[in-house]
Amino acid sequence: MRIVIHGQQAFGKAVLEALLKRGENVIAVYVAPEKPGAKADPLKEAALAAKLPVYQPDSYKKPEVWEEFRALKPDLQVMAFVTLFVPEEFLNIPTHGSIQYHPSLLPAYRGASAINWPIIKGESETGLSIFWPDNGLDTGDVLLQKKTPIGANDTLGTVYFDRLFPMGVDAMLESVDLVKAGKAPRIKQDESKATYEGRCGPGNAKIDWGKPWEQIDRLIRGCNPAPGAWTTLDGKQLKIFDAKPLPAKNPKGIAGKLGEIVAIDSDGFTVVCADGRFKITRVQADGPKIAGSEFATNAGLNTGMRFS
Repeated sequence: MRIVIHGQQAFGKAVLEALLKRGENVIAVYVAPEKPGAKADPLKEAALAAKLPVYQPDSYKKPEVWEEFRALKPDLQVMAFVTLFVPEEFLNIPTHGSIQYHPSLLPAYRGASAINWPIIKGESETGLSIFWPDNGLDTGDVLLQKKTPIGANDTLGTVYFDRLFPMGVDAMLESVDLVKAGKAPRIKQDESKATYEGRCGPGNAKIDWGKPWEQIDRLIRGCNPAPGAWTTLDGKQLKIFDAKPLPAKNPKGIAGKLGEIVAIDSDGFTVVCADGRFKITRVQADGPKIAGSEFATNAGLNTGMRFS
């Protein structure tokens, strides 16, 4: 079967290398074009190392791009982390169509930040879907799904890199096998259960110290490592990546004002929230990420200072 890989970044590279390792007939690779001055995408580098032709159109809406793809005589397009819109005119060119990876249990959490939001919103599990894309946003029929729990200490980074990334590579291989065997299902998504969340960006990541500790904890973990939950001190932004919640047994008896620094220790500094406190242990100001205690020293923190 003549396979085309379409994607970018480390995940796209991993899928390509996994398919090549087991001897699949990968005939070409499509990669998002680099921004001016940027280094080559990891998937592109891996494709060139494997002596595969690489295509980087800036749009998939052009008939000439469709004809170029059609000339490759592809049987299956495997889409691993694709961010540009790809219309059905392109998707349907391969003999067996196109399959795509999405890091949520569709139809829940359609959209670009499908890993952040389940953590932020307090879901107990998430997962991945391999689906047949169409012109909608993550609306195509589902081929297969895999689930994984979200633990109390999980972050965006642990959920993705430790589980959804390797699980996704394996799921792509499994899906290719199902397509080759003629056994790949097309399961309609239940639109009554569909949810969509917009991109989780800095505007969504601001910490409100007046919120309950559980909400703040989930926000910090769901934004670690990106976009980074943040707060301000004296008008300067500080991103918080690691923080241990310290729930109060009696919230009415919490000493200190919301956002106030009430302790500075060798392992970090402690901030008040609505129903408890947080020990802040890893942060980022203007430079690299550093320990909370190091920031406290560098910034001259004192108890009584308040984050807003």
